Amino acid sequence: MAPAVLARAGGAAAALACLALAGCSSSSSSSSAAASPSVATTTVTATAPAASSSPPVTGPPACASSGLKVTQGGSNGYAGGVYVTLDFTNTSSSSCTLYGYPGVSLLSSSRVQIGLAAKRTTTTAPATVTLASGATAHAQLQIVDALNFSSSTCGPVKAALLQIFPPNQKAAVFLTNTSTTCSKSVQTLFISPVQSGA
Repeated sequence: MAPAVLARAGGAAAALACLALAGCSSSSSSSSAAASPSVATTTVTATAPAASSSPPVTGPPACASSGLKVTQGGSNGYAGGVYVTLDFTNTSSSSCTLYGYPGVSLLSSSRVQIGLAAKRTTTTAPATVTLASGATAHAQLQIVDALNFSSSTCGPVKAALLQIFPPNQKAAVFLTNTSTTCSKSVQTLFISPVQSGA
């Protein structure tokens, strides 16, 4: 065979060999990626509750925890528990809005959460509440009596504080509350969305 033909044939063979090697290298890297073990992840529960889904912001900004005075209003007992009104008063000099649910839980005196945080109720749909300076909105907290459950199921313990996160805020407010609640995974707290008025 002529030298020029041999050179072309040799070049083609070299190119084919190179492609084959590249294919092997690519295949090897894919299989090594597939064979590598997956990294285990651990989910950590955040201190603040998940934000309430909110409509687009078109008016005043959300009320910050620092611009709200949070108090426990009237309570209404019933057989098996009590309803407590949580009032949110705008102490800033300008209007702000609240939308959705406060995050609520009972704490020990050392500020360790006891049992489960309040579960959101769905009887009333969330709505944007605009608070002028000095105006008040409220949410209804239901505290079920721990004595409704067996001691072994509940693990009753007396709380010292109520921890409240205003809707969509990460800074909590702490109020004195000595309710007896369950230290085990028994739902004793239920919270409504924020509504207009005290």
